[in-house]
Amino acid sequence: MKNIILVVDDDKTNLMRAQKLLSPQYRIAACNSGNAALKYLEEHRPDLILLDINMPEMDGFEVMEKLRCSGNTENIPVIFLTADNLAETEVKCFQMGAMDFVAKPFVPDILLSRVAKTIELDQYRHNLERMVQEQADKITEDTRRLNMIQDSVIVGMANLIESRDGSTGKHVKNTQTYVRMIAEELRGRKLFPEELSEEYIEDLCKAAPLHDVGKIKVSDAILQKPGKLTPEEFDEMKLHTTYSRKIIKTIIGDIEDEHYVRIVEDIAMYHHERWDGTGYPAGLTGEGIPLSARIMAVADVFDALYEERCYKPPVRPIERIMQIMSEGRGTQFDPNIIDVFMEMLPALKEVLHIQSEQKGTVTWLGGETDSQRKDI
Repeated sequence: MKNIILVVDDDKTNLMRAQKLLSPQYRIAACNSGNAALKYLEEHRPDLILLDINMPEMDGFEVMEKLRCSGNTENIPVIFLTADNLAETEVKCFQMGAMDFVAKPFVPDILLSRVAKTIELDQYRHNLERMVQEQADKITEDTRRLNMIQDSVIVGMANLIESRDGSTGKHVKNTQTYVRMIAEELRGRKLFPEELSEEYIEDLCKAAPLHDVGKIKVSDAILQKPGKLTPEEFDEMKLHTTYSRKIIKTIIGDIEDEHYVRIVEDIAMYHHERWDGTGYPAGLTGEGIPLSARIMAVADVFDALYEERCYKPPVRPIERIMQIMSEGRGTQFDPNIIDVFMEMLPALKEVLHIQSEQKGTVTWLGGETDSQRKDI
C-alpha cells in the first residue's frame, strides 16, 4: 500500500506540481491552508506532511506548533517548503522539529529523494520503537516469571522446612496472610506511615515465608518433640533465628533489591524479640525491634495458637486466643500493633471460616499452649 503524503500550500500551482511529481509513488492529500490541514488531520493520519511556511492567516510555523501539541499528530514527520532561502529560516525549521527543508521552486529529484529518505527514516523509527517495546515486554514477562519461580521456590522450601514439625506447611501460608492483613490495616489507619508503603508491604509479604528457614538446622528430635523442651533443647531451638539470617545471606544476600533482603533478614532474626526486651536472640526492646519483625511476631503467635502442633492441640475459641495475646500487650507485643490486631477479630474470623470450609477441618474446643516452644 502506498504511503500517504499531505501537501499543505496556499499556492494552487505548487499543489498541482507536487501532486504530479509524487502521485506515481504515493497517495496525495492536498490542503490550501493551515486550518484546512488541521481539519483534515482530525480524522486522518498521513505518513508525511509537506508544509509551506509562508501562508496567510496561519503560517507553517503556527501549524507546526499545533501539530506538536497534539498526541495524534506530534510524531508525524514534517518537511517544510519555502521560497525563503535565508539561513535563519532553515535553522528555525529544524528548531521547530522538522525532519527536513526543501526550497521552492523545488527540484523534482531533490524533493523525491528527501521525501523517500524521510519516510524511510520514520519507518525505521517505528520499527525500532516496536522492537524496543517488544523487548521491554519480554523482559517484563521474563522478570514476572522469574519472580514467580523465585517465590514458588522460597515458599516451597519454607513449606518443606515447616512440615518437619508436623505443621504440613500451613504455617507459611497462614502467617503470610496474617502479615498482609495486619500491615494493610496499620497502613489504612495511617500508623507507621514512613515505613508502610505499598512496596514495603509487598516485600514484607514476600519475606514472611522465610521467617523460620533456620529450622532446617534444628534436629528433628527437637522439632517433633511432643512435650515441653528442656532448657538445653530450648537454647538450641532459639538458634534457628541466627541460623535463618546466615542462610538468607547465603541464598539471597547478593540480589540487587537491598530493601527486600533487609526485611527478610530482620523478620528471620528478630521475630522472637519481645517489646520488653526479654525475647531472643538480641534482647531488643520497643521500637528497636524492626517493624517487620514486630508485625511478624503477632502473625506468628496467632497462627501457633490457632493451629494444631505436635506438642499441643489448637486453642479455641478464637476469642480465647485474642485474650491470651492481649495479655502480651506492652510486654511481648508492640502495643499499637496488638491493639489494631484485637480490632481485626471480625476479619480474622472471616478468613478462618473460609480456610475451614476449604480444608474441611474439624473444630477443636479448648486447649492451652506451652510458651516455651519453638513458635511462641
